[in-house]
Parts: sequence; C-alpha cells; structure tokens
Amino acid sequence: MNLQPPPIHVIGGGLAGTEATWQIARAGIPVVLHEMRPLQTSPAHHTEELAELVCSNSFGAQASDRAAGLLHEELRQLGAIVIQTADRHQVPAGGALAVDRAIFSRDLTETLANHPLIELRRGEVRQIPPEGIVVLTTGPLTTDPLAEDLQRFTGMQYMSFFDAASPIVLGESIDFETAFRASRYDKGDADYINCPMNKDQYLHFWQELCAAEQAELKDFERETAKFFEACLPIEEMAKRGEDTMRYGPLKPVGLTDPRTSERFYAVVQLRQEDKAGNLWNMVGFQTNLRWGEQKRVFRLIPGLENAEFIRMGVMHRNTFINSPELLESTLQFKKRPTLLAAGQLTGTEGYTAATAGGWLAGTNAARLARGLEPVTLPTTTMMGSLFEFISSASPKHFQPMPPNFGIIPELPVKVKNKRERYGKYRDRALNDLTQWRDRLLTIPANV
Repeated sequence: MNLQPPPIHVIGGGLAGTEATWQIARAGIPVVLHEMRPLQTSPAHHTEELAELVCSNSFGAQASDRAAGLLHEELRQLGAIVIQTADRHQVPAGGALAVDRAIFSRDLTETLANHPLIELRRGEVRQIPPEGIVVLTTGPLTTDPLAEDLQRFTGMQYMSFFDAASPIVLGESIDFETAFRASRYDKGDADYINCPMNKDQYLHFWQELCAAEQAELKDFERETAKFFEACLPIEEMAKRGEDTMRYGPLKPVGLTDPRTSERFYAVVQLRQEDKAGNLWNMVGFQTNLRWGEQKRVFRLIPGLENAEFIRMGVMHRNTFINSPELLESTLQFKKRPTLLAAGQLTGTEGYTAATAGGWLAGTNAARLARGLEPVTLPTTTMMGSLFEFISSASPKHFQPMPPNFGIIPELPVKVKNKRERYGKYRDRALNDLTQWRDRLLTIPANV
C-alpha cells in the first residue's frame, strides 16, 4: 500500500510561504500552511490575505538581462505560482513587473485555500514544531516568541532585529586610477579597496552628507532603532561633528598609497563581500538616506564617481538569521535537515528572491518527504548563485543580499559591454537551468 506521507508544516503566509506551500502540494504531499493573521496582526500588514505585498507593488525589472527579470524567467521555467499569478494581474509600470496587489493576493489565497492537499490554519506559531518536515518563512517581522525559540534552537546570538546595512558596490565600477588596494598598517594581503580624500574633498563630502535627505522610518521601526548605537548611520555620525567620521570608519591612519607612499586626510574603505571579489561593501556606511541621495552623495567619494550600487544602504526592522553559519545551499538547517527556511528570514532581499527561496525550500521539503535527495541549483543561475551566496558568505559580516549579477560566476571570456555581458549571463543561466530541470526534477506535478 502506498501510504500518504504526513503533512509538511509551512510557517508564514508571505510570498516565500505561499510558494513553498504550492510546490509541496504540487508534488502530491499534504501541507499545513500556518498564518497568524487575522487572529494576530503585524505592524506592516493591512489584510488577512496570503502573499500580501506590504511595500511596493513591483517585483522589479522585467527584462531578462536584468537581475530581477532573470529571476522572474527562471521561476517561470520552474512553475512558480507567485510569478504566474503576477503575470496574470500585471499593471502598467514601464519596464517593471507590477501587479494589482489586492487582486494578486486574493487570487493566491483562494487558489491555495481551495487545493485539496492544503490546509490553511490561522493562528500564531510560537515554537518550531519539534518533529517532521518544517519550512520557516516568517519573514522580517517574525514574532518575538518564535524568534526566541529559533535563537534557542541555534544556540547563538544570530538574529538581527534592525537591519542597518551598508551599500555594496560592483568592483568593476570602481576607478582604480584613484582607489588602491591596501590593508591598514599592511596587515593582511591588501584586503581592502581604499578611496582617499584630501581635506577639501572630505569637507565637501561631509557637508553634503549632513544635508542629504533621509528616508522616513515607520513608527514601529523608530521604536527599535534607538537600540542600535553600535551601527549608527553614517549621516548621523557626520552630524556629530566635522571630524567624527575621520576618527571612525574614515580614519586615514595606517594607510598609504603603495604607488606613491602618499598619506591622506580621510579614507573610505571597501571590504570584499563575496568569494569571487566582485562585490565590495562600504565599511561603516550603514545609512538611512534615500536611495537617490545615497547615489548622489557617495559618488562624491574619489574612486566611486561612477560606482554601480548592487545594494543600497538600508535601515529598517528586519529579522534575519546568519545563514552562512546555519543553512546549506539547499536551505536546510545544518543542525536539523528536516527544518528548512526561505524568504527574507534567510537574508535575501526582495519579493522575487523570497519567492525563489520558497520554491527551493518547498521543492526540497517535498523531496525529503518522498525519500529523495534535496537539490541545489546551478550557480550559473540567479537562483543558484543567490542561495550559494547566503550559505557561504562571511558569517562575521553577513547582511541581506538582493539578486544581482555580481554574485554569478564570471563568463569564460570577458565582455566589456555591460548590457551584452548581462545578456550572456542570462543565456547561460537559462540554458543551464533547462538542462538541470530536465535532469533532476523527478517529482511528478499533481496540480
């Protein structure tokens, strides 16, 4: 007799949880989706619908030679219900995939609620179920009881409850006519990229930074922000005095240009973010400036005049785990392989990345229930490179990452033109994904 496996439990009904639930049911496995709303509300949500889009109604650029658009296309190839539903309810938004958010969420809620293998269970989950296969997708507003239980499970101080992150710059966009590689006091192996400033350049940068427009924090974020003096926004540091930054992250001591032995009035340092050295984090530049202001002011820094920002600095309430310490690239917890996680909780950014995590966690949860090996995606795909990054980045400096071409392995032959290069990344990704899908995805679809 072919017995039905016990239900898989998915905790959290956002984009990741919705996608994970659908992929589990699609594989013929019963699943219980836990969503606390409307019995318990959150400070960001306004409805009780699944997959509610709480910020923008946009999933990002549609063009497949853009990072978000490539991720859309990969998910279409893999049968992701969230992207299929977004395509159905698209509204005009230039080059972006934007949706009528009310109809979009209502459609997904009705589709899942009417599936014979899905039980939608309303109510807060305060602890991780101790047995069975479980997928955590509780997102940036994980409730305190569940967050505390997750912390007990890992046994480490791993969670960030207020995300104050520095911008990340694409290495090839840095001007090395000005910038130079070196470590302070020559410690290490020239590990940092350094952008030097003379006094006039520094004072101009300081004045513009003090005058730049900040993003508005929500009420519940303001309450949290006061606890994070240790990661003070760079603009707040600047407002404390003309020289405050020069005695902090912009201190020039111990740094000379190896080409000229010149010393400087101030130096902005960038730290390597990925194994390949394509992405560089602006050290100490956590910020709450509006994104346009970040680009304007930070491009005043010598060497960054033409900087391409992979991720802008952010400051908002965001619960996420230290994934490099805790997760495999299959999105399984190392400590408990039957426990998986997806979405912003894992340190990915954006609606489409959350959907992608839900797809992989749901697919692997279903495979575990069937006695099959979990899968990882090719790192030449946007999905594969994203999950490889969050599971292998430096745990000490880990911060959430959006999809971007900087984390994808380089092409065998360099292409100078950016648009052409991204097109070749896309072609390789979609070709590799098609071959991978046809070879490894053996679970029958029971839609």
